[in-house]
Amino acid sequence: MTRKVEFFYDFGSPTAYLAFKRLPSIAARHGATILYRPFLLGGVFKAVGTHSPVENAAKGDWMWRDLQRFAARDGIPMARNPHFPINTLPIMRGAMVAARDDVLVPYSEAMFDAIWRDGKNLGDPAVIGAVIGAADLDPKRYFAGVDETDIKNALKASTEEAIARGAFGAPTFFVGGEMHFGQDRLDFVEAALLAA
Repeated sequence: MTRKVEFFYDFGSPTAYLAFKRLPSIAARHGATILYRPFLLGGVFKAVGTHSPVENAAKGDWMWRDLQRFAARDGIPMARNPHFPINTLPIMRGAMVAARDDVLVPYSEAMFDAIWRDGKNLGDPAVIGAVIGAADLDPKRYFAGVDETDIKNALKASTEEAIARGAFGAPTFFVGGEMHFGQDRLDFVEAALLAA
């Protein structure tokens, strides 16, 4: 049986960015497959009655410093995005278009890097199109797809599934039936893969 880790994420989460960068090497060490599961973090927050940590200024400032420590330790380039917070609904729908086109991983890498490495404003459709094009993906397919009912429903279904399984934030991982939350819990994800 192939070891699997499900990875629920939203591009607006800096912790999900760090997890996205670290998870492939963990999976490779254990011969595991990553199931990339985009969801809408705002929908999760609304459903469980919580808010982004950055809405508390003191916690947000501390969290950013802590994330920079993790990024430096792991050699991951990271910059504070001056446009944050960004409404990620369009680009998360775009992830569903990318999944349908079997280009979810390169699309996700382009979105994460644009926000958390390059500080781009992915609330601007022109910037989104430029980022997609620079990743050798098709901006026309993105813009045509994000308004399709099936794409909207796919993102909604993924978000509802994550909530039903106990998710309350991003990144959320499942190995077997066990949930792990946060990029700082990847050691436990790795241990679960080792035990699987």
